[in-house]
Amino acid sequence: MSQRLKVIMGKPLLQITRLSKHFGGLPALAEVNFAVERGQVTALIGPNGAGKTTLINCLTGVVRPDQGEIWFDGENLAGLPAHRIARLGVSRTFQNLRIFPRLAVLDNVLCGLTAQAGDSMFLALLRPPGLRHRERRLRLAAMEALDTFGLADKAELPAGVLPYGDKKRLEMARAFVSQPVLTLLDEPVAGLNPEETARIAGLIRQMRLSGKTMVLVEHDMELVMGVSDRVVVLDGGSRIAAGSPEEVRTNPLVLEAYLGRMSATA
Repeated sequence: MSQRLKVIMGKPLLQITRLSKHFGGLPALAEVNFAVERGQVTALIGPNGAGKTTLINCLTGVVRPDQGEIWFDGENLAGLPAHRIARLGVSRTFQNLRIFPRLAVLDNVLCGLTAQAGDSMFLALLRPPGLRHRERRLRLAAMEALDTFGLADKAELPAGVLPYGDKKRLEMARAFVSQPVLTLLDEPVAGLNPEETARIAGLIRQMRLSGKTMVLVEHDMELVMGVSDRVVVLDGGSRIAAGSPEEVRTNPLVLEAYLGRMSATA
């Protein structure tokens, strides 16, 4: 049995150990530890400035951690560049929309399949039958993702004309189109009305039922408690709690640091 298989068997999909990052001498992350199990939704919550975005950026190679390990599917991601992490099967959405407004909705989703499209300029110029077949396959995959997220009828529209809620779902379609091993959802319902929020919640549940593994960063506690299998709480760059939604909801440290600042119904 290979060493990589030994690492994978019986282990969480994602294991973060003593992850730390400082900016200007200030700790954004301080020896954070937590795990993400396969096929589950793990929510990452905490007040503004808790370190959630820094952690996501470390996971995706945008920021290099100062110390610690990020074991993902048998590979240590710590310090790897973003493109290598993406090719290992990690995708994400963004807190602030990162769509291409002048491109068609379909083309935006096709951008999520860049790693599967090939990078040979020679083949792109010659356009052999194999390349044309691959392009048709990728286009079909993109249309299937748009159908899943309720946007198939808007495939040819410029993404910039979509309502805000549709743009959020477009980002999710792009994140899931490549069939990633792990998807990081960064505040997917920020700025949405209750109807759109409920729709996103339904899509997250649908993805989980299909076996997808997700890390959810979100301030909407009703959503977090309704879709998550496990919740990890950060405050001041440190992990202060982790457990089931009910365990976290009643944890005194969490109530003091975060949930107590939300509405009583959060």
